[in-house]
Amino acid sequence: MNERACWLALHRAPGIGSIGFGRLLKEYGSPAAVLAAPEKATNLSNETRHYLRQPDWGAVEQDLKWLEQPERYLLTLADPGYPPLLREIPDPPPVLFIHGDPSLLSLPQLAIVGSRNPSPTGAETAAQFATYLASSGLVITSGLALGIDAAAHEGALAAKAPTIAVAGTGLDRVYPARHRALAHAIAKGGALVSEFPIGTPPLPQNFPRRNRLISGLSLGILVVEAALQSGSLITARLGAEQGREVFAIPGSIHNPLARGCHRLIREGAKLVETAQDIWEELGPLVGSMADLQPQEKHKKIEESSRDPEYQILLDCLGYDPLPIDTLVERCGLTAEAVSSMLLMLELQGRITALPGGRYLRCGKEGQS
Repeated sequence: MNERACWLALHRAPGIGSIGFGRLLKEYGSPAAVLAAPEKATNLSNETRHYLRQPDWGAVEQDLKWLEQPERYLLTLADPGYPPLLREIPDPPPVLFIHGDPSLLSLPQLAIVGSRNPSPTGAETAAQFATYLASSGLVITSGLALGIDAAAHEGALAAKAPTIAVAGTGLDRVYPARHRALAHAIAKGGALVSEFPIGTPPLPQNFPRRNRLISGLSLGILVVEAALQSGSLITARLGAEQGREVFAIPGSIHNPLARGCHRLIREGAKLVETAQDIWEELGPLVGSMADLQPQEKHKKIEESSRDPEYQILLDCLGYDPLPIDTLVERCGLTAEAVSSMLLMLELQGRITALPGGRYLRCGKEGQS
């Protein structure tokens, strides 16, 4: 087996984890060396030793098959393109699966997280902050969850800027399933990222691990709305432990979704009222990384919305409300592609979503 397959095989070994993987790398020098002589490794369980003697090459082949598709990548700790900030955390993931642009992971990022059931104001605030800061040069990173996560991703897409979604599953799955179109749009101009092998389901224990990647990739973490038991507080605290800036937006003392933010502020998070407050803190940290030409950073997203297929979809849509099924039939495109393009066009204000899952073109489209 080649070197990539050895990384994937060792990554799937039970009972090792990121810290154990790093220890084995230091002890042996490479995953191939570990697999060649597992009996020499110390502090391993019998289950782990048994696996190392007989790795699950069938599962590894599943990973490799997924990686054969366009715009899919694998980064390992040995790759020079591995995100430098993530490499600094105590337990960096040994491998990263990426669907989209892997270079984005090394750009300056802000994580925006919060409640899965935010208030309308909270969701709007997350989107507005994301749009402003994405336009200023920060890549917006979040977890593809319902609520604040989705609003943050959509706010970045509205700015025609890339955004990064860190998944708690294998990248052959989208969780929650209703975000399939959003995930497709993110991958088209940004990146979907996961440390979990292909086929990994959305297990509860995956998401705290996912959260350390969200904070580890980022310069800072913004919590928009969060109850006291919100998982976003885990992300914020992991970020603080990793030396990241933590920001929180205050709210009403009567709002349960403000209590998590208030606790973070009492613990030392920086209270912010505007997106400019965050830029004033992170701008100096961005340094030369923020000098990337905007047209280069946003090129892929701008080009995607000028793709001929978008014009085909607009021509099929017209000015009478139509459901997705009809558009799929008229355009000859897949339902996933149509859903993704509709989301992008809606974020750009070129179409309007109506009740019942119907869409129509905005009047200004006919005047351009």
